[in-house]
Amino acid sequence: MGDLTVWLEATGALAGAGGLGYAKVRAPRVYWSLIGMPVTWGRFTFSYRSTMDVCGLTVQPSRLRAFMTHSLARREVRPVPPKVRRVRPTSTGLRITLRLPAGLEPADVVASSERLRHAFGVQSVTVAETKPGYVELRMTGYDVLRRVRLPRGVRPRGLVVPVALREDGTVFERDYRAVPMALTLGANSSGKSMYQRNLVKGLARLPVGLIGIDCKRGVEHSRYVPRLSALATDADMAGRLIDALVLEMGERFDLLALYGVSDVWDLPEKLRPVPLVVLIDEVAELFFVTSKKDEAARDRTVMQLVRLGQMARAVGIYLEVCGQRFGSDLGRGATALRAQLTGRVVHRVNDKQTAEMGLGDIAPDAVTAATSIRVDRPGVAVAGDTSGGWSRIRTPETTPAEAAAVCREFAHLTPELPFLAPFRPHARTVPPMPTAPPLVSPQT
Repeated sequence: MGDLTVWLEATGALAGAGGLGYAKVRAPRVYWSLIGMPVTWGRFTFSYRSTMDVCGLTVQPSRLRAFMTHSLARREVRPVPPKVRRVRPTSTGLRITLRLPAGLEPADVVASSERLRHAFGVQSVTVAETKPGYVELRMTGYDVLRRVRLPRGVRPRGLVVPVALREDGTVFERDYRAVPMALTLGANSSGKSMYQRNLVKGLARLPVGLIGIDCKRGVEHSRYVPRLSALATDADMAGRLIDALVLEMGERFDLLALYGVSDVWDLPEKLRPVPLVVLIDEVAELFFVTSKKDEAARDRTVMQLVRLGQMARAVGIYLEVCGQRFGSDLGRGATALRAQLTGRVVHRVNDKQTAEMGLGDIAPDAVTAATSIRVDRPGVAVAGDTSGGWSRIRTPETTPAEAAAVCREFAHLTPELPFLAPFRPHARTVPPMPTAPPLVSPQT
């Protein structure tokens, strides 16, 4: 009987250990809630003061405090770390609010975030300033970007589209009213197309007009035809479409002037023109020319695009520019256009210079993060904006068929815009894929 009890206890212990190991790999949220969070919280509690001291995040106490500690409390005078105001557990990590002592600034904590990550044994530590004198340590307990799944209940709304998941477990959203123009860079097979598919899936559900510019004969955007108000499939057609958008921009400015407002969102809803999102795939194709006689048309197209980037936000026209590489080496006007693109998303790139083109002018410290993205992590990117903030994100896997199905489902939302009638795409009949003939074994 005693041997049976020992055997049952050993089997139960092994089964429990195996279950925890399975949960750590297949259900990391469950493992974090049961094991990871209590362990990390305890480690943080017992080693906080010494860790802050080693990381250089302490300051010498004031003379009054030193006198009170030494003379009245009869204790050793020690450096003062940031005061912990609040510890809040989440399903992915810990949120810790710190009150900085005089002499420390948020940049000091940001510089030590990597040391804090190793000291507390978590996946990542990001620092956000909540208000003057206060910062929030956002610790992520496990690799949230390993298997990306957006939380339930997250839906597109207004002009806000949830696109990806940040490494701290929060949702990365593309807000066109806050960041009207954006640039997305990435090498082949980096996940750039997947990011665009998630964007189209969200935009297709909103009452906006979608305009595609795909100079690769429409191989990317042709599957979205039921939801597109216009589609240009070569550089010449793209130039004419951009000219039409510039004329529409002028007419919308006339409408704003007529009613004495400076923004399309200040108009009554019944007078407000439909918002337009221009999706440009492989923007470099608009800059390349094969002969000198085409340079004038190229320059005109680029300058018109720069005009849209500079002024179109106020009239509800937004640019979403994608490419593998984007910089002054493309030609005249490239730098001027890039300067108008506030939002930046950089996937894995082939060289450091491309990462610097996308992030170097807004968040220089994010360049290193962009160049360290692994090849086996498609969809991982670094997202930043002109505020200097940045974060790692990853888009959930979305197939072309899923994006096309959403476009067909919401095709009734496609607005009929007369000025885009010459560019309105028509659904094409896709021929069936030929089947390979059966293999016949050679006769002997």
